[in-house]
Amino acid sequence: MKKNLLFYLAVLTVWVMMPLSGCGKQEGGKPSGGGVDNETIRTIMQRKSVRAFTDEPIPAAYMEAMLKASMAAPTGSNIQPWYFVVLTDKSKYEHVFENNFNMRIFNSAAAVVVFCADTTVTRPPRDNPDGAPVTRPNGTWRDDLGACTENFLLAAESLGLGAVWTAAYPYSERYASMKRELGLPDPVLPYCAVAVGWPANDEQPKDKWKPDRIHYERW
Repeated sequence: MKKNLLFYLAVLTVWVMMPLSGCGKQEGGKPSGGGVDNETIRTIMQRKSVRAFTDEPIPAAYMEAMLKASMAAPTGSNIQPWYFVVLTDKSKYEHVFENNFNMRIFNSAAAVVVFCADTTVTRPPRDNPDGAPVTRPNGTWRDDLGACTENFLLAAESLGLGAVWTAAYPYSERYASMKRELGLPDPVLPYCAVAVGWPANDEQPKDKWKPDRIHYERW
């Protein structure tokens, strides 16, 4: 009788624990009725803008990992127009970020990364791939830099760092001093400045999920 009771208790325990262990997912993050849950999606959903940081520096390996993630972004025709200027010397910020209202954030961060783009592309004409290279405007550099910047932010989040994206282009009053003080050649423009460091506060992500914004097949 005692053995039977222990057996039934064991079966009952397993039956109760099965739904908890599944957590609404299958191996690889595939949905099983409860949505999709995997490490990449959790990182995306946890990303938030961080504007206050501790004074702890960022390890060089972390910065390199974030920049590698940036350069893994999609890019039109594989042009890869991006360049980066990593700043940690705060004594230069007053000139680089002249009249920029984000100065308090920059001074708090362990580093500020200025994302830059070559706004032109030099290559043979599409209709003559063996012809002489021609320099022309790159119509997708802003799209490329947006994807590139988002990759950086997600990599920072995954490493436990905090970051905030501040605009440069198209506001000439913000990017003119960056271009001048950082010695950017023509036709390279600063796209944005990302402050990054170890979060000083317990920032939480915003819930931006709005199903009513979604249309299937047509509006």
